[in-house]
Amino acid sequence: MDFTDDQLHRYSRHIILPEVGGTGQARLLNARVLVVGAGGLGSPLLLYLAAAGVGTIGVVDDDVVDLSNLQRQIIHGESSLGQPKVDSAAARIAGLNPDVTVQVHHTRLTAANAAALIAGYDIVADGSDNFATRFLLNDACFFAGKTLVSAAMLRFDGQVSTFKAYLGKASLGAPHPCYRCIFREPPPRGLVPSCSEGGVLGALAGLVGTLQATEVLKEILGIGESLSGSLLMVDALNASYHRITVKPDPACPLCGTHPTIRDLSGHAA
Repeated sequence: MDFTDDQLHRYSRHIILPEVGGTGQARLLNARVLVVGAGGLGSPLLLYLAAAGVGTIGVVDDDVVDLSNLQRQIIHGESSLGQPKVDSAAARIAGLNPDVTVQVHHTRLTAANAAALIAGYDIVADGSDNFATRFLLNDACFFAGKTLVSAAMLRFDGQVSTFKAYLGKASLGAPHPCYRCIFREPPPRGLVPSCSEGGVLGALAGLVGTLQATEVLKEILGIGESLSGSLLMVDALNASYHRITVKPDPACPLCGTHPTIRDLSGHAA
């Protein structure tokens, strides 16, 4: 594609990278990424995807901006209090990069709308804050053949991984587990506190969300080593990172040899 003078200037630090170049930047501008959650993880994720020039970004969130969000949700400000988070995020992105088209989805992701929402995007990024959404996205992306880049955090700990289990459907032992290969099912209600119950270091959201954005950009560009088959663990208190190898589970109810989950009917509508 032909770049304008402004685009050549804006993306010059990408274009001079041999791994990106003009071809890679064109891929970014033509890419479509759906971000689920415009909160702590979604904030840095959305900002860096937009700054990188990802051409179309969808944002799914049914919440509104609250004062308690501003400790970590840096895409919002006090002027956005009470506004839908998707609208606040879209306005911030518009001010950051006019090359980016933002598609807002002011709704909660459910089994009834998940397939339709993710259908129009190349990659899905999960920045949600609850297990129900994480498991729903994992299953929906598997059935749709979409790459899922997932992240989570609590207190001082975070994790990031990429899931492409749909690539392993045809061959047993392919190195692409799904989320259920690691976490079979959601924990009992109340066992794991939410961020509102257990707390979270605000800056950790920036750290984990930026790692997540990096993995999304790598997947679009087809560069580097994917986190598919690995779980990256972040310990902010100890300033440590641990990459754990994760293999597909043949007994996984979704992507295993004898799957029992064949659609999204087991999730709340």
